Amino acid sequence: MPPPRQKECIITFKTDASLLEALRTMPNRSDFIRAAILAALDNQCPLCRGTGLLTPNQKTHWRTFLRNHALRECADCHEVHLVCSQRSPSGRTRRPRRAGRVRRADG
Repeated sequence: MPPPRQKECIITFKTDASLLEALRTMPNRSDFIRAAILAALDNQCPLCRGTGLLTPNQKTHWRTFLRNHALRECADCHEVHLVCSQRSPSGRTRRPRRAGRVRRADG
């Protein structure tokens, strides 16, 4: 006996004429929309979970977090990111390591 197939759900949404025309050029609209939604879900903000809003409790936690952290613009890509501004035991501000840089063991 073959395993039961998963049920597929149909989701509809409203769009403007220009997006509709762009989607009509896609060879497989369902695959494209599915991939776009999955990519968007994978890139959502971990704090607000994609809503764009913080609850009052989240705002309280965020203010506490910002006591030792700051938002800074990356000099390379110009995206805003978090940096730790906590002082080390020596009294110096800890500098974050640059992302994407790998030191080679051979020099």
